Amino acid sequence: MGMQANNMTRRSSVLIAAVLFLMSVPCAGKGNPPVAGFNTAGSDARAIEIADQVMRAMGGRENWDATRFLAWKFFGRRLHVWDKLTGDLRFEEKDLVVLMNIHTREGRVWKGGVLFTQQDSTAKYLKRGYRAWINDSYWLAMPYKLKDSGVTLKFSGEGKMENGRDAHILTLTFENVGVTPQNKYDVYVDKERLLVEEWAFYRNAEDEEPRFRNSWTNWVRHGNILLSAERGKRAHSEVGVYGTLPRTVFENPDPVDLKSYK
Repeated sequence: MGMQANNMTRRSSVLIAAVLFLMSVPCAGKGNPPVAGFNTAGSDARAIEIADQVMRAMGGRENWDATRFLAWKFFGRRLHVWDKLTGDLRFEEKDLVVLMNIHTREGRVWKGGVLFTQQDSTAKYLKRGYRAWINDSYWLAMPYKLKDSGVTLKFSGEGKMENGRDAHILTLTFENVGVTPQNKYDVYVDKERLLVEEWAFYRNAEDEEPRFRNSWTNWVRHGNILLSAERGKRAHSEVGVYGTLPRTVFENPDPVDLKSYK
């Protein structure tokens, strides 16, 4: 009986140790791990903590990762429909339609309903679509990209936003990413709501004064995440999140009615 009790005690100890070990291992998909290439060593722990709080306030990393199709019209001028899973992009501007993949940067281009067949002309507008996506997706989803590849995140103290509310200030600089890695942003996180509600843009990281500073307002739930449409006096239009979209959206240049897929 004593030997059995000892064996049971040992087995219980092993079981408890195993449970404690499993509890200490982060679950896949949980939290807000940095994207590969994020400069964790050069970033501030306080800034990373606030970035994680922002992600939770917007719906959480899991919900952002699970959001597949995003659409928006950049200040009512340029339409993007983006498949976050595959990288497929539909880009429209006036009579231009670009159907491409942002990872391969390959695709097809139509202007005035006519398919370009010359490689030089196609390449020109594929580059146009890609650069527009780089810029415009940042203007839509920057708060989800605080721990992206190439980013260094610093905590720059507390301050007031133009609306008078108190904010944490995060400073983002970049290395070897995007098309303008020399840029810098100060991002103002509302201390109470933990949402990004203002930003300041510096063309060069060494600049003392920003080129502009404007607000991020009108945070609205789309699916399981929050998105902000208004930037000062301007706003994105036709912002939407879609669970499914037909492949024709990314393969056929004919006009699409996104409202029919809501």
